[in-house]
Amino acid sequence: AGLPQGGQFDWVLFGSAATIAFSLIAQIGEQVDFLRFLPQAQPGKKARWWSAMLLAGPGWVLMGAAKMLGGALLAFLLIEQGLPAAEAVEPTQMYLLAFGYVFSDPRWVIGATALFVLVSQLKINLTNAYAGSLAWSNFFARLTHHHPGRVVWVVFNVLIALLLMEIGVFAALKEVLTLYSMVAISWIGALVSDLLINKPLGLSPARIEFRRAHLYDINPVGVGAMGIAALLSVAALAGAFGATAAALAPFIALLSALALAPLLAVITRGRYYIAREPDIHDNSTSRQCVICENHFEPADITHCPAYAGDICSLCCSLDARCEDRCKSGSQLTEQFHAVMDALLPKRVAAWLKTDVGHYLVMLTVFAIVLLATLGTLYALEMAQLAGLPSYGLPELNGLFVKLFAALFLLTGIGTWWLVLNAESRRQAQQESERQNRLLMTEIDAHEQTDRELQRAKDKAEASNLAKSRFVTGMSHELRTPLNSILGYAQILQTDPSLPHNRQNAVSVIRRSGEHLLSLIDGMLDIARIEAGKMRLDRGELRLREFVDQLVQMVAPQAAQKGLRFHFEESGRIPQAVHADEKRLRQILINLLANAMKFTDAGSVTLRVSYAREIAVFEVEDTGIGIAQDDIDRIFLPFERSKSANQRKEVGTGLGLAISNMLAHIMGGELSVTSEVGRGSRFRLRIYLREVRQPTQPDAASAQPQGYLGPRKRLLVVDDNASQREILREMLQPLGFDMVEADSGEACLQTIGEHDPDLVLMDIAMPGIDGWETCERLRERGYDDLPVIVVSANVFDPTAKKGESMLCNDFIAKPFLLPDLLSKLKLHLGIEWAVAPVAAPATQQPMRVVPPKAALAKLTELGAIGYVKGIHAELDALAARNPLYAPFCAELRTLVERFRLPEYMNRLKEWVHEDMDRIGG
Repeated sequence: AGLPQGGQFDWVLFGSAATIAFSLIAQIGEQVDFLRFLPQAQPGKKARWWSAMLLAGPGWVLMGAAKMLGGALLAFLLIEQGLPAAEAVEPTQMYLLAFGYVFSDPRWVIGATALFVLVSQLKINLTNAYAGSLAWSNFFARLTHHHPGRVVWVVFNVLIALLLMEIGVFAALKEVLTLYSMVAISWIGALVSDLLINKPLGLSPARIEFRRAHLYDINPVGVGAMGIAALLSVAALAGAFGATAAALAPFIALLSALALAPLLAVITRGRYYIAREPDIHDNSTSRQCVICENHFEPADITHCPAYAGDICSLCCSLDARCEDRCKSGSQLTEQFHAVMDALLPKRVAAWLKTDVGHYLVMLTVFAIVLLATLGTLYALEMAQLAGLPSYGLPELNGLFVKLFAALFLLTGIGTWWLVLNAESRRQAQQESERQNRLLMTEIDAHEQTDRELQRAKDKAEASNLAKSRFVTGMSHELRTPLNSILGYAQILQTDPSLPHNRQNAVSVIRRSGEHLLSLIDGMLDIARIEAGKMRLDRGELRLREFVDQLVQMVAPQAAQKGLRFHFEESGRIPQAVHADEKRLRQILINLLANAMKFTDAGSVTLRVSYAREIAVFEVEDTGIGIAQDDIDRIFLPFERSKSANQRKEVGTGLGLAISNMLAHIMGGELSVTSEVGRGSRFRLRIYLREVRQPTQPDAASAQPQGYLGPRKRLLVVDDNASQREILREMLQPLGFDMVEADSGEACLQTIGEHDPDLVLMDIAMPGIDGWETCERLRERGYDDLPVIVVSANVFDPTAKKGESMLCNDFIAKPFLLPDLLSKLKLHLGIEWAVAPVAAPATQQPMRVVPPKAALAKLTELGAIGYVKGIHAELDALAARNPLYAPFCAELRTLVERFRLPEYMNRLKEWVHEDMDRIGG
């Protein structure tokens, strides 16, 4: 009753079915979003790719239609069985009916129904959560320029769904779907019209642009066609155009959108599609975003003038600083003001651009939204109260009016806050841009200063290169005679006929020569640092032996000057540590040498401690001291303290500078405390990692007596006869045939006659130098002949590139014999014949302690630090009774190493021991 009759009834049924079908169009269209995850088509798999694309995108319509037909069939069967139409559309009833035809057991029917309901609800809710979060994320990211993450919008979407369910929207689901279908079909119609009509007719651009930087905020063609079509269809649905038009409201929405889109495109001349043309038309290579630094295809990235680089679509949407300066008149406010300027008088249009005008416009929009929301709720409540007594309706009407008034007041306050906040942000943005302009001006000034500094740096580098050449030349001149000193010292050390006491003297000469070599290397270190070629050579350092060598080298120098030298150690000293022995020795020798240089009377003390892999070396003296004003200056190159400048012996001022620099490079620190007239104390604190399992010296490290295999011939090429003699004295006793040449020309003349197995080549020679000699040898076919360059030119900034490829290895003068022998073993492929090492004695000689009187005298001499007196007393004791020899040897070792505290402790132990002694 009350339904239209005849043909009009058919139109109503047709329109209702169309409304339900059209409400699903937008949901089916959402499936296209899943195509973003479809990979690119591979060669030979195009058929599979097209099948996947059609099924995941447009092909989803087939599955949707099949589901709709299946649902209609099940509803028809339920109605045939006498079930009311309101219950027949429930999915649970449909599943019970369908599985009743499949299973005979009611339990299976209920189980299958529950499973299908669960799966369908999960699918629906997951899809809605995904699609809804995507829509909310895009909307708010564009509106607020902020992207908190998709999870936030998933929760937000679920909360809205719960809220709508609580206010009873699902009770009027038919009405809601009907309104939604009008908007959805209007949107689809405008989109289809633009793609199938406007683009083929040239009313819109041929390409589809979606990058924010190239679009207007509002395009009247699409938004206008969708909005007008939706309003017309809703009006028709409300009965404004008759019952037939109400039934055909979805078709009115579709046809109106199809017709309005081309009409609006003609009116606007298609100017609101593209706000600006692309800056770069190269679509072949990916580009990097200047903000997120990710690489994107050209379709996802564009040029941004605010950041002076490429920016991706997401970063562009989230940016709130640029204010769309890449395009003009494209923002929503600018478009709105342009429309107002065209429709309203100038004074009114100008007033709308003020803060009050913005406030009224925004308040009007929010009031309309609020009114529509409350009107919908009111309509839902009235629908539920239909047929009930009407005595409570006036109170309900008053309640909605009061609710609207309260919410409108809160909306007005919030709107004013938004306007003020936008104005504050605009002013802050302007101030930020002003500061940016000032900063850019300052940057330009700094760039000008940098250019001036660069020119000054180039001049300094030119001067520095000249200095490096001088340092290299001086190094060569010093290394050549020093090679003779160290060479003969090493030869004498291996001479078995040399007395033991003279071997100690030769050891001191060798260590002093190595120290001089380290000083020369210090000069080269400055050049290396300036050239950026400084590096550390860490290895295994036997710390105890290292410190003893320092003491043995420095103590005689202190005694010669009349100074007392003390060595003190505290805590456990590890057997071996990881360190650059050469650099550490250079620092400590420099500190000890300075202490003795600036101390005329008194003592010099070396203290060593080690704890938690931190070694502390302290060098304390009783010298002239350093003024407080000079402490920071003494670590600068070529700087000395005022008191040091007044002395006769003045150094170069590089020692402490190099030591401080080396300490920092090695990961340590060098500090000093001093008082004028009372002395100074330098403290080196450095990280030296302990070697848990140090390597033990074996027979391979002993002095070779020869080599195994056929006899080898070596050719020594050097213009200095003493240098050739050193190599001959070192290598000839080991069984090598030595051939000499005093120039490069002599080498080329004699090499064919003697046919050497290896060449030791100098670089700096008259006539043709060593590099040219090597090059001519290679040209003559001696490619397999090993050539080891032995030269003092260890750092030459003017050396030609590629010269190092002419030789097989390099040894710097002055060299150490073990280094030379290791190179010969490597390139000649020989094995050294080493003398057998004597087995250690199984029994230690018995130590006999002298009487208490002798011990007391030795203690007295040790207390005053009289080293010569201690040696004399020990010699007298050993001559008086040979059984005292082990006792005297142990104490003499401690005294020779200036370990007087340990010497005193040993004497105290023996005084208190209760043991048998043999008297004198």
